[in-house]
Amino acid sequence: MSEATDSVIMLNRALDQMGDLIAAVHEDQLGRPTPCSGWAVGQLVAHVLAGPRRFLEMAEGGEPDFSTNPAPPEHGWAETFRESADDLIHHWHQEGEDASPEAVDWQTAEFALHGYDLAKALGRRTDRLDPEVAERGYAYMSRVLTPDNRGQAFAAEQQAPADADPYERLAAFAGREVA
Repeated sequence: MSEATDSVIMLNRALDQMGDLIAAVHEDQLGRPTPCSGWAVGQLVAHVLAGPRRFLEMAEGGEPDFSTNPAPPEHGWAETFRESADDLIHHWHQEGEDASPEAVDWQTAEFALHGYDLAKALGRRTDRLDPEVAERGYAYMSRVLTPDNRGQAFAAEQQAPADADPYERLAAFAGREVA
């Protein structure tokens, strides 16, 4: 398989996993804090729901606004996410060998990191998530995220515990405190 194909396959796995995590969210959990600084579960879900559409818009040459998040629908979060995730994957399949591994891996990193955030907020173990998704996300982020370009989205890299799983290593690299 080509690098582009490998990237799209991994993104598909990341999106499937995120869809499962979103399906596990209950309305009474929306106010719970997440490791994503300043965001409760409801804000994180809104951000993640908007992700596939924004990435698709970008892949099609647009300039999506990542600075705000629309309110999530009152119900059907997982279905809404999966529909837009399907559209994004369809786009990358249509691109075939012309798909940009860098762009696709960025998307995988986004969903892997927020998969960590959502799993932790829901009290789920991250060592039960797909480790290859986190490893792919970490490989991408460690290539492109430097101390100088972290902006407001990423705090300084934190120390991961010696026995950290791939999601904990990714989260610590992205500035999350992992205990």
